[in-house]
Amino acid sequence: MNMLSKKSIVDAGSLEPEDIELILSNADSFLEISRRDVKKVPTLRGKTVINLFFEPSTRTRTSFEIAAKRLSADIINFSSSSSSLKKGESIIDTLKTILSMNVDLIVIRHSDSGTVKMIDRFVDIPVINAGDGKYQHPTQALLDLYTIQKRFGKFEGLKVAIVGDFLDSRVARSDMDLFEKMGMEVTIVAPTMFLPEDYSEMNVRHNIDEVIKDTDILYILRMQLERQDRKFYPSVMEYNRFLTLDMKRLEEMKPGSVVMHPGPVNRGTEITDEVMDVGGTLGEKIAIEEQVTYGVAIRMAILYLILG
Repeated sequence: MNMLSKKSIVDAGSLEPEDIELILSNADSFLEISRRDVKKVPTLRGKTVINLFFEPSTRTRTSFEIAAKRLSADIINFSSSSSSLKKGESIIDTLKTILSMNVDLIVIRHSDSGTVKMIDRFVDIPVINAGDGKYQHPTQALLDLYTIQKRFGKFEGLKVAIVGDFLDSRVARSDMDLFEKMGMEVTIVAPTMFLPEDYSEMNVRHNIDEVIKDTDILYILRMQLERQDRKFYPSVMEYNRFLTLDMKRLEEMKPGSVVMHPGPVNRGTEITDEVMDVGGTLGEKIAIEEQVTYGVAIRMAILYLILG
């Protein structure tokens, strides 16, 4: 099989294990292309991809743009701040305009959960969710999975701790869906205010020290200051006490374990400056830059499998 079971990627949970395996195995050859002097293949020449971003983004948007360009597709960046949406045009009207230009695929980021699902129903071309509200961010979860595969060569039985603002994080939801599907053991480390009302089905701890010595993958979430409709956690000092990765905690992590973060990191809140700049053996634990590199390969694989 060389096709995904769905035309669109709207959420991580609906990806079949075969889809996931197919994306990961294709990413390897695209990673190799990204390491060449000439980082371009003609695979998607003549295809047009549109980046439809209704919310600011640097990493994801650039990553999709680079992925499309390396596959020789034409890519159009559409940002809502400079569009007719400012003049009161509805999303559907904007989409009709875009569709009349004969584009082949839409990559969408939106601040409202569920918008991508609605758009996917409305259009008959493939849609990729690049993050919608607090709901999902499937391609981030896929690149996280790929980063783990590259480090460990397997998924089964690995222990993952997802640390921080789970409630506001679309990355955490998508990651949890995929990690559990691939046989990893997931623990959420967060205070009650960062958890959904009913978290009885989840394996929860409230202090990073309870998991630090035992975990294979420490996945640290970004503090979603822009998405919180309530006051930030009591104080940064409180956050540091229970959740921040500092040098002492990094040194307690077991050999071979890794630290991941979807970026950008709020230095001093989620991870200290010292840890971010650490070198040597401890520095090898930090896989944040690898995630960015692998993100391009994963997004190339997805575009190829949907449009190729």
